[in-house]
Amino acid sequence: MKTKFSLLALALASHFSLADVQYRLSISEPEHHLGNVDITFPKSAQSHLDIQLPDWRTGRYEILNMANGIRFFNAQDSQGNALEWHKVDKNTWRVHLDEPTKISVSYQVYANELAMRSRHIDDTHAFIDASGFFMFSESFRQEPVTVDLDVPKKWRSVSGMSFADSKHSFKADNYDILLDSPIETGINDLHQFSVDGRDYELVIWGEGNYDVDLMLTDLKKLVKTGSLIWHDYPYNRYVFMVHATSGARGATEHLNSTIIQRHRDRFGSRSDYLGFISTAAHEFIHTWNVKNYRPAGLVPYDYVAINYSELLWLVEGSTSYLEDYLLLSAGITTNQEFYQGLTRTVNRHMQTPGREVQSVAHTSFDKWINQGGDHGKNYSTNIYSEGALVSMALDIDLIDKSDGEVSYRDVHSELYKQHKLPASFDTNDVKRILKEISGRDYSKWWSKYVDGPAIINFDDLFDKVGLEYVYPQGTQEVAKFDGASKSAGQLLELTHVAREGNAWTAGLTAGDKIVALDKHQVRKDMATTLSMFEPGEVVTVDLIRRHKLMSVELKLGKGHNRSKVIRAVKSPSTRQAKLYQAWTGVAHPNANK
Repeated sequence: MKTKFSLLALALASHFSLADVQYRLSISEPEHHLGNVDITFPKSAQSHLDIQLPDWRTGRYEILNMANGIRFFNAQDSQGNALEWHKVDKNTWRVHLDEPTKISVSYQVYANELAMRSRHIDDTHAFIDASGFFMFSESFRQEPVTVDLDVPKKWRSVSGMSFADSKHSFKADNYDILLDSPIETGINDLHQFSVDGRDYELVIWGEGNYDVDLMLTDLKKLVKTGSLIWHDYPYNRYVFMVHATSGARGATEHLNSTIIQRHRDRFGSRSDYLGFISTAAHEFIHTWNVKNYRPAGLVPYDYVAINYSELLWLVEGSTSYLEDYLLLSAGITTNQEFYQGLTRTVNRHMQTPGREVQSVAHTSFDKWINQGGDHGKNYSTNIYSEGALVSMALDIDLIDKSDGEVSYRDVHSELYKQHKLPASFDTNDVKRILKEISGRDYSKWWSKYVDGPAIINFDDLFDKVGLEYVYPQGTQEVAKFDGASKSAGQLLELTHVAREGNAWTAGLTAGDKIVALDKHQVRKDMATTLSMFEPGEVVTVDLIRRHKLMSVELKLGKGHNRSKVIRAVKSPSTRQAKLYQAWTGVAHPNANK
């Protein structure tokens, strides 16, 4: 009986071993950003096998055309015989099969897109996001995978995936996990720590002015805060990957890891460091929000098509909003730093005419095609900042109406409990949860602030929690030009002309190069030239457009030499102090004074 059991176990093990999809990446010419990929797919009895490279990567809602770096594709059967293949579209290779066989494919990858956080190889490291390197077949998407790396001897490999047979070998239950578990391999610094029985790693590639001890201290505080919102942690091990670079910046969340890119000299000052730790908090929250519960339209991911959803603002904007709560509650940031960050977000919103045009639901759906620049600022919004403000407005409304008993954090807690993957949720599910936790119907609120452009009365909103949105003392009225510019040699080039503002009405447009206002040359600073005039004055603007000199008249508006700031009221009421603490997790700075 024991012998039969052993034979059965061996047979099962062999069966599952044969079902693995095996990847191998060989890096022999890193200085040329080149890698060679070999893939072995299990035996297939189909007439053909479509093998594809993703057209986008998770966390970046944009078609990236990553197949443009693939060359020398080749396919063979289990005997090493060449298989016929042809391309069906830009990122699909169709391999034809005359009889059942295992399929081996190979190809070269050009990996020089560090800022995209999809594929990068150089002589010091490789950042491997599977979407930029490893093709897949939908037929075997749910099969176990292994990844073997052939890299220079002194390199170290780190991933959120488990190690397989060597220090440069990893395994995952399926392609989806592989795709959401990037690998950082190269010359790097690795720091390991544990918090509450879970293991963490901080791996840093590149030299910079970062303080590792401070990073570790604050990351240990940060990872304890998950329990402030959710009832459990969806991982046992988590990896913070950091690139200290010369240009690339940004970050991407993954299943049990994140990649954060910052300029190597942008860690040292307090403001720069806050940029890093805020990003870490943002990506950490994504471990729940989007990686363990996410909207319909994104479940399951379709890697070769656009994944539409009107709830991307809840995915990204809510995460941007909640990061400040975690940092403040953990004691990583101060009340004043919290106000400064909130001030930047609100002021950016108020300086974006698109807030009057596009709702967060629409900007979510159109994220794949939304553009930035002058037109985008005038007619569009942003799922991050706009989504954060809508999340804040909803949070304060919940806290206010429940006298501090219910908050937006409860919404995310319930989304995790009720709609954990492989389930998904839609708008009606969020509205239902809002009603369950608050006892109120939020349909009208949703129509006003989510489905319609969010026109938020910040004075009323902040007053509920003991804050005010005001001009700082000493602010003076100055002449205003409704636009933005950048230096272009001895001229100023307009980069943005606010819709319906005075520059817009005068007929100015982005790209115009301003020479002078009333014969006073404008050099590198519009504000300095404007200080010579009074609000309401009509001035002649000399400009160059299409290499010709022309002039228009413009009536200067009324502005201020300082922007509004958010600050704590000096004497909060008992209720304001109570709601402030329910909102932020810390005491109002002026309570009981």
